[in-house]
Amino acid sequence: MTEDKVFEQDPLWVFGFASLLWLPGLPIAESRLATLPGFARSFCMASIHHRGTVAAPGLVLALDSDDATPCEGLALRVEAGAEENTIAYLRERELVSSAYVERLLPAHLRDGTKITTLAYVVDRNHTQYVPHFSLEEQALIISKAIGGRGPNTEYLWNTADRLKDLNLSDPDLEWLSDRVRTLVKNTA
Repeated sequence: MTEDKVFEQDPLWVFGFASLLWLPGLPIAESRLATLPGFARSFCMASIHHRGTVAAPGLVLALDSDDATPCEGLALRVEAGAEENTIAYLRERELVSSAYVERLLPAHLRDGTKITTLAYVVDRNHTQYVPHFSLEEQALIISKAIGGRGPNTEYLWNTADRLKDLNLSDPDLEWLSDRVRTLVKNTA
């Protein structure tokens, strides 16, 4: 994507589906429940920086192409005048290893309004794309991984808790959250 297309967005909306839900780090003027069609929230990205290491990767959520399962999350409207700094911040945060691709995508607010959002989707050709793990394998990885931003468990539980607070259902995340708690409890 060219930078010009991102900067043409007025207002600038960012789609939050994981850590942006509970740790946005950007100036938000408005936050609205939204759905992003064509993509599902999935633990399909190996984390070698934030929630794991090269030697022991963790797993982080990514938007993965999926026509059957739209992703529910938050559309975050950036404060006017903060667009350029926000995009620079998001690029530093989300594009650390180029496993995400920056895209402008259509989303739907709960009231039916269609908007364009800036979103970070997984690059299926990147080496960190790992869509093949079962839920049990994901739980085992997440229960042990630790990276530069802390334990992988924290990332999972904060995301699951925030989705619950927003009354957004994600059965796989709910199962993973419970399973990882059991695994951590049994190894303590």
